[in-house]
Amino acid sequence: MTPRMSLTERQKRLGSELRKIRTSAGMSAEYAAGLLGVDRGKISNMESGLRPITTERLRTLAHNCHCTDQKYIDALVDMAQPGDKGWWERYRGSLPQGLLDIAELEARAKRLRTTDTVHVPGLLQTSDHALAVFRAVFPPLPEHEVGLRLAHRTERRHVLTGDDPPNYVAVVHEAALRMQFGGRKGMRAQLDHLLDASEQDTVTLRIVPFEHGAFPGAGHTVLYAEGPVPQLDTVQVDRAHGPEFLEAEGQLTKYRAQLDRLEDLALTPQRSRDFIREIADQL
Repeated sequence: MTPRMSLTERQKRLGSELRKIRTSAGMSAEYAAGLLGVDRGKISNMESGLRPITTERLRTLAHNCHCTDQKYIDALVDMAQPGDKGWWERYRGSLPQGLLDIAELEARAKRLRTTDTVHVPGLLQTSDHALAVFRAVFPPLPEHEVGLRLAHRTERRHVLTGDDPPNYVAVVHEAALRMQFGGRKGMRAQLDHLLDASEQDTVTLRIVPFEHGAFPGAGHTVLYAEGPVPQLDTVQVDRAHGPEFLEAEGQLTKYRAQLDRLEDLALTPQRSRDFIREIADQL
């Protein structure tokens, strides 16, 4: 198999998990290469995601590293399968890789938790609201890229309305409800859309009002995606240079606690809906 020219976040994650399995067992790369019948350089490429690993070799590595968590191994085997390409692949070469990685992360998650302070969560944005957000980017995006991002954002939203949608919990600060992207009329339509979305069985929307004061992670947008097993959970945070993906256990623990705290501060789902209506009535 030839090395990949570009990597997805999912491919990188599989590689890092292979490295964890090997190093946790105290196995050298040289020994792993002999075990799997490949040269030393291919082990490095597998662990960086540059080269795929067959499911047979993956199971052999796990067995010889005394990894006995069968659900975890099966999840890694699933990640190693070539599989069908997701809808986001249509945007490869047209949009930044990070946007495609977010779409894939959402599509494969068992449960999604988000927190937003200034923006309405991307999965809950109307097209007009998203368009206003994209047109506010600096330096300005070319109009054709604005159109591509809008189309991509629209397709991302389908993860909440498909045949097997993940449970989605969004904690949104009051500030995001009052930022009038797209003007008063556009924001009123956005708030109505939030109310409609919050009635879905798999969607929980909770608001943190200004009056609740300080809260952890102020100003940050966070996506916590739960994988098929806890070891494969992923946190995605927005940075000025683009999305960043975190997987270390300490990072996962930190953001789980942060999201738990925000949910403690937030209004109940029903009170949140009433709160959104009150803001909408002011527009």
